[in-house]
Amino acid sequence: MMNFLRWIVFCAAAIVLNFPVIVTLITSFKSAREISSNPGFWIKAPTLDNYAQVLQVTDRLNIFAYLFNSLAVSLIGTVLALVLTFPAAYAIARSGYGRKTLLPVIINLRAVPLIIFAIPIYMMFQFVGLLDTRLGLGLILAIVNLPLSLIILVNALSEVPGEIDAAAAMDGANSWQIMRRIMLPICRPALITAFIFGFITAWNEFLFGLMLTTNKAVPMTVGASFFFAASGGGVQWGAASAVMIVGALPPMLIGLMMYRQISGSMTAGAVKG
Repeated sequence: MMNFLRWIVFCAAAIVLNFPVIVTLITSFKSAREISSNPGFWIKAPTLDNYAQVLQVTDRLNIFAYLFNSLAVSLIGTVLALVLTFPAAYAIARSGYGRKTLLPVIINLRAVPLIIFAIPIYMMFQFVGLLDTRLGLGLILAIVNLPLSLIILVNALSEVPGEIDAAAAMDGANSWQIMRRIMLPICRPALITAFIFGFITAWNEFLFGLMLTTNKAVPMTVGASFFFAASGGGVQWGAASAVMIVGALPPMLIGLMMYRQISGSMTAGAVKG
């Protein structure tokens, strides 16, 4: 009986939390006429015309280019953040360097609204020629991902016993070798967790994608807005819903596939004995 009640609560919570996604998914399978006459959940005449319209490549709209741009900049922003934060996290966790100054400053920077940095970043990118480039947007996303990646890796490295470092040092390994050959494999679950959260954050970034790109490096979050306007005016709710579902699939699939890695990393070290 208790299990049955738990499943009811779980299903109810899942429906409530994912209600906007469910509505968007249902709308994406309706024609424009049915959307105006039947706003409910039941689909009288399911259609794939909205997805066919979204996936069709034209001179003005190319969803595949937007998806590739998002993939490229998300990988740059995520991998670069991990490359920068892992050595810093190792130094903080093992030597305490920056624990009282660097770590709080980086964490607090993430709490500052990103719009504050918009004008200086735009001017700087314009000066160095990084506007409308995947590299430029990827660099900004790496900065956005630094605080969360640093927190995850510092916590993970702090859980590793210091005796492992001492034993490796007695065998003649230096700090670089210990970090690369020992700590890196041990912290793989935390690295995967930081990668997933960083990738999702970078994929969903809209402000800098809108501000720093115009044509060649437009990400999916910005490109999706191009599908909203109908040729005769108004909003194409079916096409808009379809493009939002397509754009949400990559991070959603990555999160589902890596769920065990995320949960394992979050609970690692929670109980010590």
